[in-house]
Parts: sequence; structure tokens; C-alpha cells
Amino acid sequence: MSIHQHIARLLLAAVTALTTLATPALAEVEANRASQAELETVKGIGPALSGKILAARERGAFKDWTDLQERVAGIGSGNSARFSQAGLTVAGSGFAGLAEAAPRAGTATAPRGAGGKTDKTGKADKADKADKARKGEAATRP
Repeated sequence: MSIHQHIARLLLAAVTALTTLATPALAEVEANRASQAELETVKGIGPALSGKILAARERGAFKDWTDLQERVAGIGSGNSARFSQAGLTVAGSGFAGLAEAAPRAGTATAPRGAGGKTDKTGKADKADKADKARKGEAATRP
């Protein structure tokens, strides 16, 4: 093995080790103790929602997930399930309704925007409207 191959292997090993160490493990973030910055490490929690959580927490610790849902606008069963899977805990527990919040077999829906039908608000997108307009014009032309 040449010196260049040996150096290349060492560099590859070093980069792999650094990448592994730099990748954060899924850490629990406790809603009753976390700072705003810590709350925002949970996927889906941004500055607005973390601020709502902190404001609600000023009135007292959250007893459980239901208490959090009732006191923080924007957190329901769906978000609770997602946040729990991303590492958020309330009073030391994950969200118990994970199975309930998951879609049931056979009831899956197409993702938003699938087939160009709707945007995230459920409204038909511009391309779909334009396509319908063209079809309508073609049907009325002599």
C-alpha cells in the first residue's frame, strides 16, 4: 500500500468518526424543564410553539400530555405523537396515544399535492386550474 492510499484511509476513518460523533442521538427533551433552545431541537417545534409552551409552563408544570394539549394551542394528538417520537416527554413520559394518532390501515390518504390536485390548504393548485380551463376551452371549441 502506498503512502497516499494509507493517508486516504486514515482521512476516511477520521471523517467517518467525526460524522458519527457529530450526529446527535435522539435525546429526551422534557417539556417541564427544557429551555426554549432545547424545545426547538425537537423536530416540528419552532420559536412560536416553544414560546407558547414556555408561557403555559409559567402557570405550572404540565401534569401529562393531555394537560399540555389543553394548555398549548397548536398541540393536539397528531403533534403530540410526532413530538414524542422526536424525543419530547411530559412529566417523564412519552405520548401514550401514539397508536391512536397513527393513521389506521386502509385509511391512508394521498400526500398533499399528490397528482397536482391540492396545495397544503386543500385548494386546487394553479396548474390544476389551468388544466381544467384548457379542457373546458377544448370542449367548447367548434
